[in-house]
Amino acid sequence: MEHEARVLRLAGGFGRARCLLAAASWLPCVALGLALGSELLLTALPAHHCGSDPARAPSTCLPLSYPESVPRAGSDGARPCSRGWYYAQPAADLLRSPVTQRNLVCEDGWKVPLEQVDHLLGRLLGCVLLGLGCDWFGRRAVFVGSLVLATGLGVGEALVASFPALLTLRLLRGGALAGASLALYVARLELCDPPNRLAFSMGAGLFSVVGTLLLPGLALLAQDWQLLQGLSALATGLLLLFWGAGCAVRRTPPAPAPLSPGAPAHTRHLEERTHPGLQLISGGIRASFLHSLVPSEPSFYWPYFLAAGLEAAATVFLLLTADLWGRRSVLLLSTLVLVLASQLLLAGAQYLPSWMVLFLSVLGLLASQTVSALSSLFSAEIFPTVIRGAGLGLVLGAGFLGQAAVPLTTMHGRHGFFLQHVLFASFALLALLCVLLLPESRGRTLPQSLQEADRLCRSPLLRGCPRQDLLPLLPASLPGAGTQLAQEG
Repeated sequence: MEHEARVLRLAGGFGRARCLLAAASWLPCVALGLALGSELLLTALPAHHCGSDPARAPSTCLPLSYPESVPRAGSDGARPCSRGWYYAQPAADLLRSPVTQRNLVCEDGWKVPLEQVDHLLGRLLGCVLLGLGCDWFGRRAVFVGSLVLATGLGVGEALVASFPALLTLRLLRGGALAGASLALYVARLELCDPPNRLAFSMGAGLFSVVGTLLLPGLALLAQDWQLLQGLSALATGLLLLFWGAGCAVRRTPPAPAPLSPGAPAHTRHLEERTHPGLQLISGGIRASFLHSLVPSEPSFYWPYFLAAGLEAAATVFLLLTADLWGRRSVLLLSTLVLVLASQLLLAGAQYLPSWMVLFLSVLGLLASQTVSALSSLFSAEIFPTVIRGAGLGLVLGAGFLGQAAVPLTTMHGRHGFFLQHVLFASFALLALLCVLLLPESRGRTLPQSLQEADRLCRSPLLRGCPRQDLLPLLPASLPGAGTQLAQEG
């Protein structure tokens, strides 16, 4: 496990040059945040009504009563708008979006959640496949290749003419952007020494929030979704100038020898299941908190800027606490808050005062953002170098799978939304117990091989004396612990 420390010492340690290089890796996060956040703008639904139709009142697509002389096209009493749709105001500052250009409302409204699921599926596949590519071909190769793909596909989106082609390009571009973000995250983490990993990882998260906050202003200037996509493709294309310095190649060590019979691989399997589960829960339950916060149809800006602000607040909270209290302690606290907020909203949302519902919803959103960010860092520090890209890709992909549950529910008219909240809240309670079994990675060098990861992941509750360093909620290192682990290994 000291291999990384020796390499850093031979290279001059984490000096000024490496510090500037790690800080420079924050800049691409702004462009990636712009590109990844555009999904919310492209699928925003403005106020609309059917215009100049004598058989239809100027309202949204509710079942209507028609005169007997007017034939009905549907069994629910609604019929397609024959005179075109009128949109009362721009959606998210875009005068023209895919929704307004193709009239994806009412009987065609199901295409909007389909496009959202399609994009999230692309990001999931990108994390899994390109995360595996990070381990096979190197971080820089995946970063550069993903940027080239994202730039070309972004130009294709700006010129696309049909909805099926748009779905295909959104799927592929989502995967390319997710792969670029993953490769950059892993490369930055491996560039830093243990005391600086948290600060530089969370700094990148803040720069990504900056990109998210800049996106509505860019949409206001562009006012057309195709021009906005072209600008986003230009931003990712400019990142290609960054490839030579910003994404160091991580040479993967040779594949390790088979594990000995006594190696505690079951704890590594627990690690491989706990963090994807946490990402799945935090990604899926976030929409439940937003629904409790704004139960009626909200404006675009209120939930958008609220989510971005809470993401920044969660990042600052981790900067202040994750090195002071330890990764596992903060993750346990955040998961506990997530469980309590979700259970209280489930049990008493109808009986609690409005200010209490608002407080619990904001607290739950903040906890879910904290769990998501810390789980990503925690898992990247635990997975060994030989599988770090693939392991982190699975963790992040599980988060996108949880987010996909929301548009899938929307496609069915939000039927089963309460059951979805119940399931995610129950899973969060189970995940709380699993967090107790995780090791502490604060201040440790990154494991290189599976054997080193197994030593790090020894079960803290099932074996060992009370002074071992891997007991729940104890510091990462105690006197004599390293000697004992070396003797046991």
